[in-house]
Amino acid sequence: MASDPEEQVRLQGFGEMTLRTAVATLMQLPPRERPDAAIFRVRDGVRLASSEVAELASSWGIEPAPQVRSPRLVPEQHWPDIVRGMVREAPLPALLVAFMVGMVVTRR
Repeated sequence: MASDPEEQVRLQGFGEMTLRTAVATLMQLPPRERPDAAIFRVRDGVRLASSEVAELASSWGIEPAPQVRSPRLVPEQHWPDIVRGMVREAPLPALLVAFMVGMVVTRR
């Protein structure tokens, strides 16, 4: 079992990092996504078993993220965050058209 917290590993979808950081990142994922993420050792490419990751997390005092069941427990998203997310995903021509329409409306 690899228990060196400074060992270099690769967390699938996140890149290379230390073992402690990979375990902490994995434990912060929602419970449904944890089985899909995998930690691989850089030195030999071996995948760490989920039981080994859970054992390392408990020995290092890393708590898993709780499973949120009630929508009331999830923080409400504010309008600026929603608009910012829409702008990030919008194609450039749509942003230009929206800007021009905004300019015409404000000048009237």
